[in-house]
Amino acid sequence: MQITEHYRDLIRRGELKNGDRLPSARQLVTEWGVAHATAAKVLTTLRSEGLVTTTSGGAGGTVVSVQDLREVGYAPRDRMLAVRRWGRIYPPGEYARIVSAEMSTAPDHVADALGVDPGATVIRRQRVTYHNDTPVSASTSWFPGALAEVVPELLATDRIPQGTAGVIEQRSGRTMSQGRDGISAALADTAVAAKLDVPVGSPVLIGRNWVRDGSGEVIEYGEWTSRPSRWATYDYELG
Repeated sequence: MQITEHYRDLIRRGELKNGDRLPSARQLVTEWGVAHATAAKVLTTLRSEGLVTTTSGGAGGTVVSVQDLREVGYAPRDRMLAVRRWGRIYPPGEYARIVSAEMSTAPDHVADALGVDPGATVIRRQRVTYHNDTPVSASTSWFPGALAEVVPELLATDRIPQGTAGVIEQRSGRTMSQGRDGISAALADTAVAAKLDVPVGSPVLIGRNWVRDGSGEVIEYGEWTSRPSRWATYDYELG
């Protein structure tokens, strides 16, 4: 799983592009110190996910083959892990525009999610993510109002290079250490259709996420919507 995630990330980030060759199973055995069966399973898994294909002939092997990288989505978990691993959130070709960043009165469900009093003043930050200038997802993040004084960057529409998780940790000392995501299917309403440039009533993926610090307090609550065909993929172990 670790080796598979390594190459999956390289493909998502654009460091391995369509047509680029992956190491052979024999090379993976040498580089990673694993059994041949494990190395072969890595390539099989990537192939089953539609990220690579096997070619034949003299120059045969396993090469990256993704029909449309817009389908390889970044869910909240992926963004958080990208900051930890690589120091940046989005892969090449993707970027976000912050469309608003302001103090706002928390709706009841947001107050519940953040663990603050109903009607409390909180930070609301809205963004649209693009892949090669095509909108692929829209999201809103909510933060406790107390962070406004400590992390003023959350109230600016400028992009935060290290991401909200990075700047919050840097300014407040609170580390985002646990996350929980929920996803569902829905139909695009007028507002979502306008943000994602899809027809009203299009099938979309919607989600919400909670991020907690080491003491279990919610630092961020988010809601997001993604275009059709954009996958949110999670790996897990059964033990």
